[in-house]
Amino acid sequence: MPDESMRDEARVGFIGTGKMAQALARGLLASGWVAADRIVGYDPVPEACRAFAAVVGEGRTLNDAPEVADKADVIVLAVKSDKVREALLALAAKLTDSHLLLSIAAGVSLEVLERDLNVGIRVIRVMPNAPAMVGAGAAGYALGSYAKESDALLAEKLLNAVGIATKVPESLLDAVTGLSGSGPAFVFQMIEAMADGGVASGLPREVANRLAAQTVLGSAKMVLEGGQHTACLKDVVASPGGTTIDGIHELEKGAFRGTIMSAVRAASEKSRKLGKRSGGSRRKRSIYSALSQ
Repeated sequence: MPDESMRDEARVGFIGTGKMAQALARGLLASGWVAADRIVGYDPVPEACRAFAAVVGEGRTLNDAPEVADKADVIVLAVKSDKVREALLALAAKLTDSHLLLSIAAGVSLEVLERDLNVGIRVIRVMPNAPAMVGAGAAGYALGSYAKESDALLAEKLLNAVGIATKVPESLLDAVTGLSGSGPAFVFQMIEAMADGGVASGLPREVANRLAAQTVLGSAKMVLEGGQHTACLKDVVASPGGTTIDGIHELEKGAFRGTIMSAVRAASEKSRKLGKRSGGSRRKRSIYSALSQ
């Protein structure tokens, strides 16, 4: 059921109307929390504006960033990392303590975001991931110096429109990057490998791809909705002396779990290093940074 307070009061504006902004707007409309006439956006790229207008309706794109601040209470900063300062400087004079700024710019710290804004501006930093584009995202977010718990609840409602969201300390956002930010690429490789195994066993490629993808989707739903530990779910499938336990044996010989753990840790550490190298604001390509395009 739509949240009445958010539906009746929130006006949401997007600075940058690329793929992630479009996904969030589409999710908000589908949830019923925000009506189309309470969503606006601005992007200097005409193609991005047209794509956004196709989601929320004609007339909902504006001429500049300050106009978005005039017409929205919640502002989603959805630009590339190297465009953040330009956007913040354009917004700074318009933002008041009645605004909430959500930044999904990859790798830009709360310190950097707040540095170019007036004292008291409420900021939340969000690390989304690519599956948000299909309504199945997994985001982590951290509160800025002046953000309130009510802001966190509102941010969760917005992000939950395209998946799930979890509040974490900003120090853990690099770990979120390694797990849910980079994780889809690891899963895509696993799906491809499973499908290759199916093809090697005689299945047509199209059938193998479809079965592999649906298997991952169904397994994830069992984890999220079943309430059982993954080890218990594995044991349900792996019957004594059966086919599955032989397959698991091969995975263990190939250090499957250790390799996945190492991949997540490596991606998290790289995110951490990139952040330190540039003092919190960095130009970085990742599985989700292209979503601002």
